[in-house]
Amino acid sequence: MNRLLVQVHEVWLETLMSAFMSNNATTKQTLFDFSDILFRHFTWIENSCIKYGISYDYERNMIPIKVNNLGAILHDIVARLNRVVLQLVVCDDAALSARIAQDIEYLIYALNNIPDEAIYAFDMQRAIKGTELSEEATDALTLFLFEESYKEYELIMIYNYLKTHSSDINLARIFQILIDESFFHLKRFGQMMADMGILGVPRTIAKELYMVEDITAFLENGINEELLAKEECKRLSSAVSKESEELAKFFDFINNQENYHIALMKEALEFYNKALDVE
Repeated sequence: MNRLLVQVHEVWLETLMSAFMSNNATTKQTLFDFSDILFRHFTWIENSCIKYGISYDYERNMIPIKVNNLGAILHDIVARLNRVVLQLVVCDDAALSARIAQDIEYLIYALNNIPDEAIYAFDMQRAIKGTELSEEATDALTLFLFEESYKEYELIMIYNYLKTHSSDINLARIFQILIDESFFHLKRFGQMMADMGILGVPRTIAKELYMVEDITAFLENGINEELLAKEECKRLSSAVSKESEELAKFFDFINNQENYHIALMKEALEFYNKALDVE
């Protein structure tokens, strides 16, 4: 089951990356939708692991995505999906296994019918269409995108692990909101990376980051990290403000969203500490 979880993890992430690559609006939305479905599969398999007392983690292999045409990565995704179907034999949940297999049958059909296109997500142009940025602003944006895309992926996995292992409905609700928010940020940052020709797969996450033993310390540190993220957004907004009002407004928008994330984490901390007091 852990191997099955790894396989679905990898194909979900590769499908998400392929969505960033496409310049066709219909194809892009289809691939985003498919990546969302595969992430749901991932969480359902994870829940099944917990149900049957199966040890698991979020380890995964490197995912090579650098291609010249979309068809190449779609071909690899289809191959991965076929391997997932074969691995479903280890799943003890018959209903879940059938659902995933049926979903994948359609996904493979649809992927095989997506038109091919040239890919420019790796050309290292480091430019955004319609926007002229100085070298300093471009460097700042490049560094920000690499760091923040990994951070958002990391947060998705951490909050998902915490939500899955939480019996408190209030904490689960908060973690789900934070997952959804991180998905939005990851999709926006990933798309900007693809547009600039610098798309990359986030690195793997150390177990210590999501297998959290001290929830109180994790939430307190998370609040501090969100405050630091706000400062990064402010710096980037300032760096690009003279050259692109649109980019400056976007990073102000992201910065303002961090305020609610901080409020949610403080709320989660309050719920968790109350639960500890009851125990």
